Amino acid sequence: MVKLKICGLRRVKDIEVVNKYVPEYIGFVFAKSKRQVSLEEAKILKAKLHPEIKAVGVFVNESIANVCRCVEERVIDCIQLHGDEDNNYIVKLKKKVNVPIIKAFRVGSKEELISKIESLEEAPIDYYLFDTYTASAYGGSGESFDWNKLKSLVGKQIQKPYFLAGGIGSDNLKEAIAHKPYAIDMSSKLENNACFKDENKIKQIIDIFNEVIE
Repeated sequence: MVKLKICGLRRVKDIEVVNKYVPEYIGFVFAKSKRQVSLEEAKILKAKLHPEIKAVGVFVNESIANVCRCVEERVIDCIQLHGDEDNNYIVKLKKKVNVPIIKAFRVGSKEELISKIESLEEAPIDYYLFDTYTASAYGGSGESFDWNKLKSLVGKQIQKPYFLAGGIGSDNLKEAIAHKPYAIDMSSKLENNACFKDENKIKQIIDIFNEVIE
């Protein structure tokens, strides 16, 4: 069954909403972003989070020490690396933490994606995450990419379970699920105009998930 991750939570109200619906994962963005939270803010949110929901920390080229601190203080249950982290970085990090590591790839051309995956094929990565390539940011564009680029790679270059991200909302969620990723990662399309999570939009996608599962 495809799982759900709701990323970019930054208010207690957001936590109260996801606690009603219990997605498998939520995300705290520690990287520079309009959704960024500090470690202290994330501690408060994690303390109120339903125990069955795993918290993912999203980092971009962060120091290993800072990532480890978030794990050691039990603020996050998984690590998502969304920057230029290389094999050496991931090996060092994995030696220090005992939580799953998700490595994000921004999808441009298929050839570039294959090259990026192959450069990390020896790294101790637990999950991949595929997001839309934008030149100006490491993620969070709210735009989709051509998911068909992944089809011929699954089982070949893509040999790990993966999260599918990038502009997924109620309008294209069923199509995203049909690609059979490990999990769907959603953020911007679950927000209002102020970039805060919208309970009505979250309920709508939960209803779609339940409809597909049934």
